[in-house]
Amino acid sequence: MKFSLFIDENHDEEVIVYVHSINKTVEQIKAVLEESSAELIGYKDKLSVIVDLDTIVCFSVENNRVYAITTSDKLYLKNRLYQLEQKLPNNFIKINQSCIANIKQIKCFDSSISGTLLVKFKNGFEDYVSRRQIKFVKERLGL
Repeated sequence: MKFSLFIDENHDEEVIVYVHSINKTVEQIKAVLEESSAELIGYKDKLSVIVDLDTIVCFSVENNRVYAITTSDKLYLKNRLYQLEQKLPNNFIKINQSCIANIKQIKCFDSSISGTLLVKFKNGFEDYVSRRQIKFVKERLGL
């Protein structure tokens, strides 16, 4: 595989990859690029804030509005949850109809109530895994 890198501050950044077929290396490149290019704008009061995906604990729907709950704040987003689900990197997982969780921000799972799975996040936020999603979540996390 041949590699070329051009540094030009006057040109828009873009990555073009020509391959014969999709392989593990190409998938990894794609994942890295998608993770770094996923940029979200959050709103709080009259401020517009670029949201860093690493600080997001989860995306949650409250009163028909989507919020990004970060390690220290809660920001309103103009995106819908299904739109976020399509463009977020692999470390985000849908745990119920109104919440997409960041796997890296999960502290622990509590299954003390029979049949349910409570997700506890590092910032203290808690939410339940729905019955529809519990099998997928357990498979994805190896539980």
